[in-house]
Amino acid sequence: MIEPKPVASRQLHLPLRPVWCCRLCAQPWPCADARLDLTVSFRHQRIALMLYLGTQFVDAISDLHVYDSALGPPPDVRAIFDRIMCWMPPDRPPPSA
Repeated sequence: MIEPKPVASRQLHLPLRPVWCCRLCAQPWPCADARLDLTVSFRHQRIALMLYLGTQFVDAISDLHVYDSALGPPPDVRAIFDRIMCWMPPDRPPPSA
């Protein structure tokens, strides 16, 4: 499985499963700090970042479906997709020569 490279020596904002909130700040994951960490960790590796986030999305849907089924209605898959997959900075075109 693809793993992000560690960002310096500070604590990383990782998901707490099965609720998919941040282990450090309790915000929905990926929180702003996790997004920054991931952007830095996967710089120059956009495809690897998309694959990593896609894997996290599949895990989140699986976890949240089981978790939410005991507490209420199933999760809104579109909202989870937007939260995990749609925050990435846009791809920059190569500089023109």
